Amino acid sequence: MSDDVQPGFVRVRLDLSYDGRDFSGWAKQARGQRTVQGEIEDALRTVTRSKETYELTVAGRTDAGVHARGQVAHVDLPVELWQEHREKLLRRLAGRLSHDVRIWRVAEAPSGFNARFSAIWRRYAYRVTDNPGGVDPLLRGHVLWHDWPLDMDAMNEAAAALIGEHDFAAYCKKREGATTIRTLQELRWERRPGGILEATVKADAFCHNMVRSLVGALLFVGDGHRPADWPGKVLAAGVRDSAVHVVRPHGLTLEEVGYPADELLAARNREARNKRSLPGGGGGCC
Repeated sequence: MSDDVQPGFVRVRLDLSYDGRDFSGWAKQARGQRTVQGEIEDALRTVTRSKETYELTVAGRTDAGVHARGQVAHVDLPVELWQEHREKLLRRLAGRLSHDVRIWRVAEAPSGFNARFSAIWRRYAYRVTDNPGGVDPLLRGHVLWHDWPLDMDAMNEAAAALIGEHDFAAYCKKREGATTIRTLQELRWERRPGGILEATVKADAFCHNMVRSLVGALLFVGDGHRPADWPGKVLAAGVRDSAVHVVRPHGLTLEEVGYPADELLAARNREARNKRSLPGGGGGCC
């Protein structure tokens, strides 16, 4: 599948962050709800005085209520428009956008770059506290309160069995035509100052609800409701388990997206479009 930029256009990379609490996710919605994509596209159209809306492609589409600190997107703009506005575009967008979404960098993308398909990993953090008094009011929009003491060592023991390339169908909401095979590169918990437990979850890509489902399973281990081998058994079963709770979105933040060296972008772009199957005929979901 070709991803060549059309003649007369230039691909522009945007690095951005947002507080997701008042957004209905990243992607534009048919019923006109407020979304991050819609907000930025509207601002871009306004500050460039364009009649046309230029569509953004994003590294990771976040759900309603999920935050992002290191989100990446790209947009293809007419060369003339880019040359006219490039020097002042960042400041003008800052003046137009709402305070819960910020663009930090706008730059011409290298050849072969695609914000979604060129990415080699995404790193999320999920934050939760087991403080019996609840969540610090100043952090309530970004930290989940779990009303049970959590055993971090047990959670890390359980997490270790989930690392690697697997079919994560048991932890994903299936989408027609999409595989649920992913390579989970990192899954670990650390206790931060102030009693906050932070999960680092890093993979080449994620399927829908995957991070929040994994966190939900590990919290059940941490509070003693399930043994440490339970999340691994759920994974091996390969089907959704009603006992796996999809935790609330507000504790989740997309922290960073990784890309290869510029000369490898196009090859990664092509590779990421190939549907994966597990070795030995394990197959995907569809």
